[in-house]
Amino acid sequence: MKALIVIDYTVDFVVGKLPCGQPAVDLEGRITEITRQFADRGDFVVMAVDLHEEGDVYHPETKLFPPHNIRNTEGRHLFGQLQNWYEQNQDRVYWMDKTRYSAFCGTDLELKLRARGIQEVHLVGVCTDICVLHTAVDAYNKGFRIVVHEDAVASFNPQGHEWALGHFKGVVGAEVVKGWA
Repeated sequence: MKALIVIDYTVDFVVGKLPCGQPAVDLEGRITEITRQFADRGDFVVMAVDLHEEGDVYHPETKLFPPHNIRNTEGRHLFGQLQNWYEQNQDRVYWMDKTRYSAFCGTDLELKLRARGIQEVHLVGVCTDICVLHTAVDAYNKGFRIVVHEDAVASFNPQGHEWALGHFKGVVGAEVVKGWA
């Protein structure tokens, strides 16, 4: 069994308060297709979704980025087709709030993966050089095999995106694939 971790593919990160813009919009169909394929095979599908509280002065991101993915806002909804798919398939997906870049930090993700005997994690979503990167590094440090879907990750920083793709391959030993699910 494998796991797919869909990282922060939300309205705020695609077109909202902290948008990746067109590169992320362009992923809509591909991310939805990959998610559907994993779920249809019975693999573990995780929606790892950034969560912030309004006016949280203690969160380190408060000094770095404008407010985004605030609890109970439209910005936390999954973007486009993925939201529609999720609404019809919630019983086949594990929704997991996260408050740091990595989907492993402060969550029960590792426990869920180990309980299922999962050794391979597939990563899609945004931002390639922030939350996807930190999740990949933590997955590497925890001994998971990592697959990053190059055609299903994006960033608001084109140079950071390219750097992260190289880092996945050269530093964390990830397989970077295109057109595969």
